[in-house]
Amino acid sequence: MNEFSTIVLTGATNGLGRIVASALVRPGVRLVLIARNKAKAEATRRELLREAPGAEVEYVLADFANLGTVAEAGARIASEHPQVNVLINNAGIHAFEQRVTRDGFSEMVSTNYLAPWLLTAYLRPSLIAAGSSRIVTVGSEASRRSRGLDIGLDLTDTRPFSRLGSSVVYGKTKLMAIMFSAELARTLASTSVAANSVDPGFNVTGLGRELPFAATLERILRMFRVGAPERGAAIIARVATATAFAGTTGEYFSRNAQRLSPVHPGDSGLVQRRLWMATERLLKQFS
Repeated sequence: MNEFSTIVLTGATNGLGRIVASALVRPGVRLVLIARNKAKAEATRRELLREAPGAEVEYVLADFANLGTVAEAGARIASEHPQVNVLINNAGIHAFEQRVTRDGFSEMVSTNYLAPWLLTAYLRPSLIAAGSSRIVTVGSEASRRSRGLDIGLDLTDTRPFSRLGSSVVYGKTKLMAIMFSAELARTLASTSVAANSVDPGFNVTGLGRELPFAATLERILRMFRVGAPERGAAIIARVATATAFAGTTGEYFSRNAQRLSPVHPGDSGLVQRRLWMATERLLKQFS
């Protein structure tokens, strides 16, 4: 198998993740998809095998709004794959109303931040064992609409919000994801595992899928070549596997591969560490 023989990818059955999967699947690669829906996962697996007959594609089911299933998936993958070369934390959601998970968290916080944090923790030993492995977390410049961060409140806040107010909550979850990646890189400094985050930019694929007019808007934007998802997928795949990013860690990249600085307080190492410790305590029950 090649240098990036085992790749774990979340959110691969739709949107950017599906395009990333096509970019990465090839003979000699084992692609492990984490998906919520079995039918979609199986269909995606078959499609990818048609694209790259010599590849290996498998899937593990987990619902990022149910952290118990994330823990089970992480433990299973770690057991079956003692070496993981690449982990791409891509799955995400922008909900336009507050929904509370069975674990008592906001669905957006769980899906966009807590679940990838927990999954990464389970796969950490496999990533370290592989050597020269990479972790890519999909953030967003929508984080600049977060209006700051109150760690004690925002991790567990389940107050209702409006469709307009959803952008602030979404921004907070993406800011936390970027901060997680930066602190993760520091915790892995003594290993050969690189951790970076990326902003794939505005993409029409999966655009506001909870909006009734989303499909029509997507067609119009595609007609004018606005928000082409291929560009966003390309930077995810590049940071995950390209030689140009070998040895690069602790960075946050735009879809043009330019280095970005997170909006304050996301740029503070102290606050990044505080968020990490608070999350670690919060998720201890799932470890």
